[in-house]
Amino acid sequence: MSNQLNGAPASPRPDISFPAGRPKERGEWTPGLDAKVRAKINTPTGFQARPQNGIPRAFFPSGDRALSGIAIRAFLLGVVLVLGLASTAVGVYVESHLWRASFFIAILATFHFLEFWTTAAYNTPIAYISSFLLTNGDRYRQAHTFALIETVITSYFFPSWQSRVNPPPVIALGVVMVLVGQVVRSLAMIEAGTNFNHQVQSEKNEGHELVTTGLYSVFRHPSYFGFFWWALGTQVVLGNTVSLIGYACVLWYFFSTRIRHEEKHLVEFFGEEYKAYRARTSVWIPFVR
Repeated sequence: MSNQLNGAPASPRPDISFPAGRPKERGEWTPGLDAKVRAKINTPTGFQARPQNGIPRAFFPSGDRALSGIAIRAFLLGVVLVLGLASTAVGVYVESHLWRASFFIAILATFHFLEFWTTAAYNTPIAYISSFLLTNGDRYRQAHTFALIETVITSYFFPSWQSRVNPPPVIALGVVMVLVGQVVRSLAMIEAGTNFNHQVQSEKNEGHELVTTGLYSVFRHPSYFGFFWWALGTQVVLGNTVSLIGYACVLWYFFSTRIRHEEKHLVEFFGEEYKAYRARTSVWIPFVR
């Protein structure tokens, strides 16, 4: 990874060592030499990985760090955010309950942009296009799609009922939950820096440290806490009854299972230090210890 990021110029072709007993000047091409060159090409230091201008191919279109791909996604998320907030304001002004759907879309755009931005700014080595979390699994997309459909249906066909179960004080509570959840999650990613990863790590990497200061002195898994309450807050704002129950059950099961799995590895990494840290902190997700 470091060789792909340090910007050092690379040879336009890999260094090829000819088989013993065959002078280089003869240039004889053999099946063995062919296999060796192909192996060189497919390594991170090969000339397919880094073109002559020294820029890794990962940053070119179709690469997993493609600058064009990052720019397009960031731009589109910004457009969705602006349009979502504008539609929300219009909906509130004309007293249409459909403002909830626009607000939900704006919240999602903000979340996905911040996932990439905090990773790119504070954990640059693992900043990939996938860090936007836009392709976060079928169940993730299905849950948000169902929530959006539910709020559209209730807002359009049952506005009176929605007003009774989702009055302004409840909406305000949901907004607070969303803001607190997003702030805690983003700050947790910032404070953890290169120790944060969207994937559970089963092996301790060089430089991996146990973060116990700041938010981590109060929350054992602040990024999980943040997402849990952020997600529930979105459903409180939307006035979704079915989705709120579904989100609570699915997220509780997901995080309780993930935390048990992750902490097994953290005990292996840090031993008694982590056990002591675990004993003095809480997850702050109901019934998850």
